Amino acid sequence: MVDAALVEVLAEVLCATSAVLFTFIATFSRSPQAESIVQNIIFVLLIAAAFVLWWLPTLGGELWGSNYLPRPLALFCVILAVSARMNIKGKNVSFGANPHSIGRMREEE
Repeated sequence: MVDAALVEVLAEVLCATSAVLFTFIATFSRSPQAESIVQNIIFVLLIAAAFVLWWLPTLGGELWGSNYLPRPLALFCVILAVSARMNIKGKNVSFGANPHSIGRMREEE
């Protein structure tokens, strides 16, 4: 049988690694190939984290003292995994002015 404490640590490591990579995705986006690789890594890590988090309560384990929390977090990991696969590079998603576009408009005038 698998030890619940080991699964807890595995879930925390998977989530932390994917969070760090997600934080630095802008750095990796300088190269389209690196960005694609990191997006795939984040996707795999988050799906694995969702599986581990869903499995954790069945082993009798807890996450941060709660046996209720792992399953909602597993669903959140799936949502983040889908968003990690979205490539919005070069697309204006905010439709608002930013300092760079304001500077370009002033230069054009």
